[in-house]
Amino acid sequence: MPGWNTVLGEIGKRQQDGRQAIDLVRRKYLKALHKHTGRNVIAYYSGWLNRPSNTPNLQVGDDDMNAFMASVHKLKREDGLDLILHTPGGDIAATESLVKYLWTMFDKDIRVIVPQLAMSAGTMIACSSREIIMGKQSSLGPIDPQIFGMPAQAILDEFQLAVDSIKADPSSAPLWQQIISRYHPSFLVECVQAIRWSKEMVEAWLLENMFQNDPAHAQKARDIVAFLSDHKSTATHSRHLPVSKCQEINLNVSMLEDDKELQDLVLTVHHAYMHTFSMSAAIKITENHLGVATVLMGNHQSNHQPSPPGHAASEQRIPIPPGVALPDQQGQKQQGPAESEEK
Repeated sequence: MPGWNTVLGEIGKRQQDGRQAIDLVRRKYLKALHKHTGRNVIAYYSGWLNRPSNTPNLQVGDDDMNAFMASVHKLKREDGLDLILHTPGGDIAATESLVKYLWTMFDKDIRVIVPQLAMSAGTMIACSSREIIMGKQSSLGPIDPQIFGMPAQAILDEFQLAVDSIKADPSSAPLWQQIISRYHPSFLVECVQAIRWSKEMVEAWLLENMFQNDPAHAQKARDIVAFLSDHKSTATHSRHLPVSKCQEINLNVSMLEDDKELQDLVLTVHHAYMHTFSMSAAIKITENHLGVATVLMGNHQSNHQPSPPGHAASEQRIPIPPGVALPDQQGQKQQGPAESEEK
């Protein structure tokens, strides 16, 4: 398997040849993955592990719909979709829209491949698939909704604790009043609705796709959602749930290691994306096996066609056709021919 250092070395060698190294390497292995599976491949990658936590637009949002539409265009829908997912999560409404769109485009024939992390809303997307493929290094996460960065269930628990404490000791009321006064009047209702929405949505997806032909589908779906949404069991929203736990709660998870060639290709693709984030200004990439990519840049803008380097911009979502290189961290284009080996 081309490991982390091998992929980095391949990128370096191509740079010496004056070619668009990071693009060529990523697309080479995406295309190889497609050839191995015979299925469409779309990689949805966030660079949140390589960027400061306050970097905007690293999460799933409504603007991702345009990126997925560009990636789905011209794919053979009857071949199904393998979605390679690496994300910290994001907006529930945007997640719901993306799942419905992909279900429509591929008649629900979707596998989600998690090379490393698909957290929060990423776990929700994984639960909407027919099968999840994970390796020993892969993790999903809890789906308990966060409101303003706080767990909705923890907020409700804190309020209930205040009620119980005041009943037991009325003199504690002034202290609790200061704590819960930070919540506006409808905030608790929003927490309840967000929890109900996320649970009902994921349970419905499990019933309609992953377990649609399973006689025990109703119980499995309820148990999975109960565990993934239980803040008391998972303790923290950032809890990493390894493949063993995902199998234990009865998600339809296959081991990446069961297919050595698939494992090699997926992990090589993953390394290529991680190197892309470390070597360029990209913060999010949605890309298919045909080489069609939409890239969200953190500091600099790249256009549809090669253009002078250094165009100042901030958080621009740029469709990148095959053969057009990403800017590097200084906004300079890699020099080289426009054609791509992956055509």
